[in-house]
Amino acid sequence: MPPSTWSLHDAKNRFSAVVEAASEGDPQTVTKHGKPAVVVVAADDYARLRQLEKLKAPSFVDHLLAMPGDAGAFERLDGRLRDTEI
Repeated sequence: MPPSTWSLHDAKNRFSAVVEAASEGDPQTVTKHGKPAVVVVAADDYARLRQLEKLKAPSFVDHLLAMPGDAGAFERLDGRLRDTEI
């Protein structure tokens, strides 16, 4: 069974094995300089994750309703309107 973590060098040399393992449902992590850089997942898993992300994303209405209101807390300045005659 191939490892689930690959160095970038090994992943390039054995890309088919990385893709095959990911296709079987085992996400494959590729590291660069010893740190996780990317994860290779099956296309079906990626599509499912994207769909979940869309379902959790707030709608435009949610954004508008989340905006704080002033509830009349701001005082209006007394001032004259500017002259609009040209």
